[in-house]
Amino acid sequence: MLYIRNDSLDPHYNLALEEFALKNLDPEESYIILWQNAPSVIIGRFQNTIEEINQDFIEKNKINVVRRMTGGGAVYHDLGNLNFSFIEKATGREIDFRKFTEPVVKALAKMGINAEHTGRNDITIDNKKFSGNAQYHYKGKVLHHGTILFNSKLENVQSALNVKKEKIESKGVKSVRSRVTNIVDYLENKVPLERFKELLLHYLFGEQEIKEYKLSSEEQEKIKKLMEDKYLTWEWNFGASPAFNLRKGFHFPGGNIDFLFNVEGGIIKNCTIFGDFFSNYDVATLADKFKGIKYHKEDIARLIQEENLEKYFGQISKESLIQSLF
Repeated sequence: MLYIRNDSLDPHYNLALEEFALKNLDPEESYIILWQNAPSVIIGRFQNTIEEINQDFIEKNKINVVRRMTGGGAVYHDLGNLNFSFIEKATGREIDFRKFTEPVVKALAKMGINAEHTGRNDITIDNKKFSGNAQYHYKGKVLHHGTILFNSKLENVQSALNVKKEKIESKGVKSVRSRVTNIVDYLENKVPLERFKELLLHYLFGEQEIKEYKLSSEEQEKIKKLMEDKYLTWEWNFGASPAFNLRKGFHFPGGNIDFLFNVEGGIIKNCTIFGDFFSNYDVATLADKFKGIKYHKEDIARLIQEENLEKYFGQISKESLIQSLF
């Protein structure tokens, strides 16, 4: 395993670095990156940005809004949050969070933190979340990244995000604030974040020597170009929120899905699928299959029954999805 040192606080650059490393560095090597962002909201790959952010708060506080390449929900980052990224060969296309979160949980245990895996992609202390995780597969490789709330401004987590009411209700809690926590208060020995970062890196490498991979000038230029061409663009980070005249939402164990339909004369002219789910396949491929069919229960049910929905959403009930669309 090689360590890529990244001192940038720019979320546009940091996400470009992840993508570049995944797609261009030696596929036979494994890499780890520890990094931080200036105040930012990082949007999940399949989400509708406008619906996820509190626009007034974002603009007033000059918070960056950047879309990442992995699925899942929107998260708030600031300098009290530490991110970790693993890049390595994938053993398959299945999303396996525990393979990467387990080393983090074990490292935290050595610092006196009794953390545990909860739900599909969270790490918690006392049933309060401090780490969310996501993955992306590319040509036999996997990028896994996660957050660690160390001493983040928790009030901004709620202020910066628009969290769907049904998501809060499904968690059985009263607010976003009540289900997140910083880990600094749980450390046996109180240390600043920079020292915590050093300890985490040491424990993640274990007995191995920490070997560093230094990006060349040419590689850094390519990362900056990717940042400028993609992660700094409105098209990537926001995109045109689609016009629609029919919207149907569905909550399932893997997250939330929103279907946005344009229907003219009873025929679906356009379909867009948003959500905080994880998928290693492009859901636009599925959305396109709705175009041209009648917005009629039998027609849509036939399409859904013929599709392999698990490759897009994981475990999902076709019958429940059909019912939710009508």
